[in-house]
Amino acid sequence: MSNIPQIGQLAPNFSTPDQNGNLVTLDDFKGQWIILYFYPKDGTPGCTTEAKDFTDLYPQFSTLEAKILGVSPDSGKSHAKFIDKHQLSIILLTDPECQLIQAYGAWRLKKFMGREYMGVVRSTFLISPERMITYTWPNVKTKGHAQQVLTKLQEQL
Repeated sequence: MSNIPQIGQLAPNFSTPDQNGNLVTLDDFKGQWIILYFYPKDGTPGCTTEAKDFTDLYPQFSTLEAKILGVSPDSGKSHAKFIDKHQLSIILLTDPECQLIQAYGAWRLKKFMGREYMGVVRSTFLISPERMITYTWPNVKTKGHAQQVLTKLQEQL
C-alpha cells in the first residue's frame, strides 16, 4: 500500500500519456494550479458524474489558471471515447501500470459486496504552481466534489 502525499510535500512528478498519446509531465504546467484526480474507470456512473462536474466548472477553474487532470488505468483510446461521448474539457491521463496511481497513494484496498481487492480509490490532489500539495481528498464522494475543489482553490488564492 502506497503512502498518500501530504499537504506541504512536493508533488511527485510523472510522465504519462494523455488521451491523444502525448506525453504529459507535471513540469508541463509550471506556474499553474493543478487539480490531479484519480478515478477507477471511464464510463462508470460515478466517474462520469465526476468528469462532467469538473467539465461544467472548467471555465471557473480556467480563470484561476488551474488545469484539471484525471487519471485512471484506462487506455488512451478509452479516454478519447469517454471525452467525445460526454464533451469533456479536461485532460485524461492513462496509467495502465498504475505507477502514477501508486505514487499518489490511490491504489489501495477496496471492499465491494464482501470482497476485498486492490484498486483505484477515488482521490484528488490540489497542487500549487510551485508543485506543492496544498490539499488532499483521499476518499472522494463524487456528488459536489468538483465544487468543493473549486472552493478550496479559491481559498488558496
